[in-house]
Amino acid sequence: MSNLEPEKQDAATQGNIMEKSPVDLHSPSEEGNRDAELPTGWKYQTYRLGPWTIPCYASPPFQLTLVALVCFLCPGMFNAVNGLGGGGQFNATTADNSNVAVYSTFSVFGFFAGSITNRLGVKLTLSLGGLGYCLYVSSYLSYNYNQNSGFVIFAGAILGVCAGMLWAAQGAIMMSYPPENSKGRYISWFWMIFNLGAVIGSLIPLGENIHSSSDTVSNGTYIGFMVLTFLGACLAWTLVDAHNVVRSDKSRVILMKHPSWRSEILGLWEVLQSDIWIVFLFPMFLASNWFYTYQFNGFNSAKFDIRTRALNNTLYWTSQIIGAFQFGYDLDVKSVRRTMRAKIAWGVLFTITMVIWGGGYAWQKKYTRAETSSKTYIKDDWTTSGYVGPMFLYMFYGFYDAAWQTCVYWFIGALTNNGRKLANFAGFYKGIQSAGAAITFRIDALGVPFMNEFASSWALLAGSLLIAAPLIFLKIRGTIPIDDDLVFTDETYDDVKPLNVESPPEVYEKV
Repeated sequence: MSNLEPEKQDAATQGNIMEKSPVDLHSPSEEGNRDAELPTGWKYQTYRLGPWTIPCYASPPFQLTLVALVCFLCPGMFNAVNGLGGGGQFNATTADNSNVAVYSTFSVFGFFAGSITNRLGVKLTLSLGGLGYCLYVSSYLSYNYNQNSGFVIFAGAILGVCAGMLWAAQGAIMMSYPPENSKGRYISWFWMIFNLGAVIGSLIPLGENIHSSSDTVSNGTYIGFMVLTFLGACLAWTLVDAHNVVRSDKSRVILMKHPSWRSEILGLWEVLQSDIWIVFLFPMFLASNWFYTYQFNGFNSAKFDIRTRALNNTLYWTSQIIGAFQFGYDLDVKSVRRTMRAKIAWGVLFTITMVIWGGGYAWQKKYTRAETSSKTYIKDDWTTSGYVGPMFLYMFYGFYDAAWQTCVYWFIGALTNNGRKLANFAGFYKGIQSAGAAITFRIDALGVPFMNEFASSWALLAGSLLIAAPLIFLKIRGTIPIDDDLVFTDETYDDVKPLNVESPPEVYEKV
């Protein structure tokens, strides 16, 4: 393409346009010899395409996009399947038991997955993680033929191990690659692309079953999901390793230069000792997937037929894109100090928790599990009178989920810029989150009343915000001192400074 040419700048020009934001000083400029020139080659060149500038392949925006596409194809398809309620099956018990297996192994393995990510690197970790999603979907295809629930549960257990690795790597990338003043936007970009996968994935069963009177998903739906999840696992190999990522100021991500299994396993306990206040966020972690079981099974699967569930699913994940965009960009508003943004985000989350779930309570009073479980019960269709109300409620549930996840990631990312520490924090988040999901899927499999599931979700969300308030109000700072970020690594300031910067500018300590 003739108008696609590398942008070339001499060293003086690069120095003049280098970003002066103090947050960019939180990342290394070179691996090994930091005074050496940056590597050359196509991965480190930016390109002009008409009026647009395409960031270099090894840049945080490009790498985040690739990670988001991996999650678009793997967890995104997983969400599309589970959003149908019962994995698209008539009886949700097998899907519930499989998800108990998923989240049980995920909760244990995910807690330690940050150490594995730091040792193996993001590329291998993401790829191995993606393969588990392909196996999981294939088990539902098998179930359509032989009703072998054992294989579905086994595949769920394997997926829990794989998902722990994938999400620890994803969290470390999303929170450590961007500078401090862009973390909200990076989180929103990821969440929008990731949930676009669930939107497109939900269109597959909608198209396949739009004229279907069956209450289970067709084989073609599962085959489509299998192909997409396998492509996601392959796409992970197109990433560059974290130590090769270059920011716009020519700095690098803070990492352990020489990680070993011993250093990373010990590092897991070191971070708990040095940052024990992270436990104030643990209830928010637990709450973050707790409500999925009620929403997918107690709301969508219980009340609606298969094609309406597919439509609801599409609207739910579309609303997630809107919520991620709104909250991600609001969390990066430069005219408001980060400490104040954290407090405002807490207040907004608490308000919408009471408003949206208050509306959910009014809806849940209209039906019971015993009523919808009857063989004579006729599920609602989108042509049923009164469908618009619950449709919008389900959309608000999706918006709320994106708001919650975006804020939690942003709160974590505001605590440190250290990639090694953030991988462990991401592992804590996903491990505890998965423990909550395992509990609620088991509760649902036992046939607990829908109102009880609803009440537990609402109470946990509101209560966890109150517990997290001390950390959000007192521990989040306007910026993180560089010395604090370096404590958890074997790097020095000379290792992490941007190119051509000899010492921290005076303004750095005043921000």
